[in-house]
Amino acid sequence: MEMEKELLATVNDYQDLIEKEDAVLIYFYNDNCAPCLSLRPKVIDLIDGQFPKIKMVLSDSLAQPEVTAHFGAFSNPTLILFFGGREYRRESKYISIPQLAQTIERPYTMLFSN
Repeated sequence: MEMEKELLATVNDYQDLIEKEDAVLIYFYNDNCAPCLSLRPKVIDLIDGQFPKIKMVLSDSLAQPEVTAHFGAFSNPTLILFFGGREYRRESKYISIPQLAQTIERPYTMLFSN
């Protein structure tokens, strides 16, 4: 079940979201990138299914070069995960879904287990 994720307009929109939300994942992609297209639904399913309190947003690297440059995401796909307004992890190119889940599990549980 793939839910469409938000594409924000400006660098400030992304920065505001990172400051406002406890956990944010930005997925940098372009539609000419085959791995980006095959990985995106898997990442969306992972976040929606196992880590629903993470706010996931997309950034099209070709349409939003200023956002890509601001975050230094110069290869696609790139995922940048923020917890508490700070960059926690950055993954690029070859991304394993099980490894990504393992990377997120501990800080997510610490932040959201009440």
